[in-house]
Amino acid sequence: MSVEHDHSHHEHQHHGDHGGHAGHEGHEHHQPGKVSWGMAASATLHCLTGCAIGEVLGMVIGTALGWGNVATIVLAVALAFVFGYALTMRGVLRAGVGFKQALKVALAADTVSILVMEIIDNGVMLVVPGAMEAGLASWLFWGALAFALFVAFLLTTPVNKWLIGRGSGHAVVHAYHH
Repeated sequence: MSVEHDHSHHEHQHHGDHGGHAGHEGHEHHQPGKVSWGMAASATLHCLTGCAIGEVLGMVIGTALGWGNVATIVLAVALAFVFGYALTMRGVLRAGVGFKQALKVALAADTVSILVMEIIDNGVMLVVPGAMEAGLASWLFWGALAFALFVAFLLTTPVNKWLIGRGSGHAVVHAYHH
């Protein structure tokens, strides 16, 4: 490729790469942003923490109240989003950003990640025989929930790696962590 074409090609390839990450010296044309698996795992773990809090609370409340699977899962997913966003916002608000902007950052950073995580997580809970009906005192319930969160973490990490590489997802949050 000639030098003249390189610059315009470069801009096409890297247009979404303003996530504030260091280490872009050796631009590879197949990979818009260099994102380590560690960085992706860290973003996923952060998201999973909020999701897990909401998920467990939702499962506990729904199961304790004797709600059906659908109502319990709706509550668990809603709380997972609330806690997922809250954890991200806490970090961004600490950086001195206003509430409205912090909410926008959290929505941009976590929506896809939480969505993917919740689909996998609740899908696993529904697939494990008897897990939803097992009750809170059951090892099956807690074992299935832990397994579901683990599977969700494994499958969401590559999604986050891809999002951060494109300058979206948690890359949005990293801009606020100087």
